[in-house]
Amino acid sequence: MIKGVIIKVREIEKSVLDKILCIYKSLHEAEKKIADYIINNKERVIEMTVSELALESSVSEATIVRFCKKCDLKGFYDLKIKIAKEMVNLKSSNISNELDSNNIMQSLQNILANKIEELKQTISMMNEGNIKRILEAIKGARIVQFAAVGNTIPVAMDGAYKFNQLGISSVTNTIWETQLAFSYTLTKEDVVIVISNSGASKELVALLEIANERQATTISITNHENSPVANKSKYHINTSTREKLFLDEFSFSRVSAMVVIEILYLLLTRDKEDAYNWISQHEQSIAEGKI
Repeated sequence: MIKGVIIKVREIEKSVLDKILCIYKSLHEAEKKIADYIINNKERVIEMTVSELALESSVSEATIVRFCKKCDLKGFYDLKIKIAKEMVNLKSSNISNELDSNNIMQSLQNILANKIEELKQTISMMNEGNIKRILEAIKGARIVQFAAVGNTIPVAMDGAYKFNQLGISSVTNTIWETQLAFSYTLTKEDVVIVISNSGASKELVALLEIANERQATTISITNHENSPVANKSKYHINTSTREKLFLDEFSFSRVSAMVVIEILYLLLTRDKEDAYNWISQHEQSIAEGKI
């Protein structure tokens, strides 16, 4: 059953838009100008020459070529062709990134469509062998430490709660200094799961360096596969987010990271022989608190 899902997911090609959003924070300022223009003017871009885009973005043509390469595209022509194809699909589904309090139903549909696309892209980037190795490491761990700062702390809290339900000893903390102090107690039998949208947190990089020195297995969940956090981890799970389509300057979405935790949890329930016994014990212990 799972194999069938993975084969189907692999058929999903990462869109140009998602490629841009995935690497956006790692782009240079000039490259961000190109990204911003494309995001906000997709229909115009497909009719432009590279010289015209350079003029409108206030960058050089060489910068556009480098930008396309960073997006894993052959060049500007390849970018235009793929955007044009994606525009056709978007028009047929009547979906955009527009939010309007005077048209709540369409706004809800737009949010839903983009969130669905986030999850599709996140799952399509998962490597089956990588996920299997991560599951084996977690199952064999003495203890799992979830680490996060700022916006992703709720994801770490949820991960620790879920894994403890399965009988996998897990810890996390909302206080950064406490997380750091715990990392010094890690051993080669332990696993650290670091969650960061940007993958650029100095605090989490420092924690990973300690974990690696202690020979713990390190896993990261970020939006950027070449981020400092991802590069310090033995295993990495890449997530997709489209939050920039709605709020240009703010990072708030935790949906993709939450789904990654949910995926690991569900696969562990099927893979860990005593998982249901642990879940049953947990449910019985809290049953008296329910009306």
